[in-house]
Amino acid sequence: MDAPLADFAPWSPEFIADPYPAYARLRDAGRVHYFGATDQWLIPHHADVSTLLRDRRLGRTYLHRFTHEEFGRQAPPPEHEPFHVLNDNGMLDLEAPTHTRIRRLVSKAFTPRTVEQLRLYVEELADRLVRDIVADGGGDLAARVAEPLPVAVIAQMLGIPETDREQLRPWSADICGMYELNPSEETAGRAVTASLEFSAYLRELIAVRREKPGDDLISGLIAAYEGGESLSEQEMISTCVLLLNAGHEATVNGWYALFRNPAQLAALRADPGRLIPTAVEELMRYDTPLQLFERWVLDDIEIDDTVIPRGSEVALLFGSANHDPAVFTAPAELDLARAENPHISFSAGIHYCIGAPLARIELAASLGALLRRAPGLTLAAEPERKPNFVIRGLRELLVQVP
Repeated sequence: MDAPLADFAPWSPEFIADPYPAYARLRDAGRVHYFGATDQWLIPHHADVSTLLRDRRLGRTYLHRFTHEEFGRQAPPPEHEPFHVLNDNGMLDLEAPTHTRIRRLVSKAFTPRTVEQLRLYVEELADRLVRDIVADGGGDLAARVAEPLPVAVIAQMLGIPETDREQLRPWSADICGMYELNPSEETAGRAVTASLEFSAYLRELIAVRREKPGDDLISGLIAAYEGGESLSEQEMISTCVLLLNAGHEATVNGWYALFRNPAQLAALRADPGRLIPTAVEELMRYDTPLQLFERWVLDDIEIDDTVIPRGSEVALLFGSANHDPAVFTAPAELDLARAENPHISFSAGIHYCIGAPLARIELAASLGALLRRAPGLTLAAEPERKPNFVIRGLRELLVQVP
């Protein structure tokens, strides 16, 4: 293994703590690298990542064109089927024409107006969560603010009763474990159990909404209809889980970045009204929550004289692309006033994150509430990282309020 590729160590705590120097060496060494440990081709440059996200010769699935055998791949183990039924019917893992139909129907319910109507709820909830942690003199910013905010917002949008919301985050975390590289059988078992329980819960809730519709998103998904087409029950379940799987890492990673860059934090505190909009984008770029996005090669492609054959898998390195000096001036520096910021943290092409506008509102609301109610917020202890690379974040972020 050549030296730059040897630096790519997605199971190493040291690499997970700071993958960006290794990314720089990968970019310097070339545009494409084969990584045998996961049988993937690593793509580290922004231009290539951006292009391949839009290239229809690649896909999130291959089953719309090939069987597993035709594609040279093994079918998942039968015991993993509940996870794959749930995951593979979501927009993120589908291609046209099924993806086109589902996204169009979901968009009829998940409209910009629907998202904008949530703004006041998001801001009030963020303020309440921050007020509580301030009253206690500090605590774990992840568990007290960052985690409950997006879960509560999506649950509110879907119409999930407050009494049922505590189980949503554990289910989501167990399912997301399968997105890591080479997940263990233990991880797969937890994901299967969570998939079964989460699906059963949503199936019951959908049945209730069919009988008694409300003004929530599930009722909107049931009612979504166009050209004789509607969403199947499984497609509705998978859509709801996909929305609820939205992470909290952006808020936690962002505040940890601010604490490590005190001059930028001071500037943000001095002028939040001006800087919060660009700060949201810069914090998403600087320490990218989703580090890697996988796609299958459906037809041979060529990158820099290297042919990547059909049946291969590419790993698009979002974290590396967001630190590419060919696109970003001084990418290793946190610059909350960065005006040109074409980061790809929300992906691109047909799989661009449908929840991106809501995620931006949530991050801006939590930033604003913390700056307003806890202007002297400080880091109480160096945080411990989760062992995950693909969805990269912290176990906790302990803070104190003077």
